[in-house]
Amino acid sequence: MVDRLVNSEANARRIAMVESCFGSSGGPLAVPGRVLVGEGVLTKICRKKPKPRQFFLFNDILVYGNILINKKKYNKQHIIPLEEVKLESLQDEGQLRNGWLIRTASKSFAVYAATSTEKQEWMAHINKCIEDLLRKSGKKAVEVHAAVWVPDSEANVCMHCKKTQFTVLNRRHHCRSCGTVVCGPCSSKRFLLPNQSSKPLRVCLNCFDKLSRDKAQQNSTNFNYFKNSLKDRSESSGDDDSDDDDNFVPSTTTPEQPKFY
Repeated sequence: MVDRLVNSEANARRIAMVESCFGSSGGPLAVPGRVLVGEGVLTKICRKKPKPRQFFLFNDILVYGNILINKKKYNKQHIIPLEEVKLESLQDEGQLRNGWLIRTASKSFAVYAATSTEKQEWMAHINKCIEDLLRKSGKKAVEVHAAVWVPDSEANVCMHCKKTQFTVLNRRHHCRSCGTVVCGPCSSKRFLLPNQSSKPLRVCLNCFDKLSRDKAQQNSTNFNYFKNSLKDRSESSGDDDSDDDDNFVPSTTTPEQPKFY
């Protein structure tokens, strides 16, 4: 299906329409070989509350944005390379039904479809695109993914110290490593998480200690490997001087069913 749509006029018109709906708030989406596979509204679990977002599935990227005018205008465009994506189905819980996690190296979040059929369609199409993309590129799936943030509404007290109550003055913070909601003192440390940012990010005290220990252990392992490597070279270089050096206003309208092409 995707191969048949690559150079079709219908696909070009659909992509041009998506670009026009984002306007100046979005970037260009038309590139050679790109196909718009499907589109529709999903409920994204945001930090404050669940919100409707318009999603567009292409054969190589997943794009979503805020809905200003349904089917006419969106903003805050987000583009996620599919080769970084991993999906995880979620169990139905209360009013939150038909959901799954979209995990990437830099950001992970939960989305919910209107029906179980829509959930199955979305997950099947996304997974098929990921599978085809990795197969054609020869790349391996990303193994390390960012934590899913716990929504603010699920934590009235700090999830680390279990004491600090959140108020206007005691703000909620999120650990970028585990996603828990923590108070300021319990997230006063920062640690470099290369997959998420080039700068050290806020982490809780538990994660800081664990990450620090892991880094120290890794540094020790690397040092011992380097030391043993030098020792092996010195012991074997007496008879032979040669070595191997040469050699990233919500709409209130009722969502329509998603479309897959």
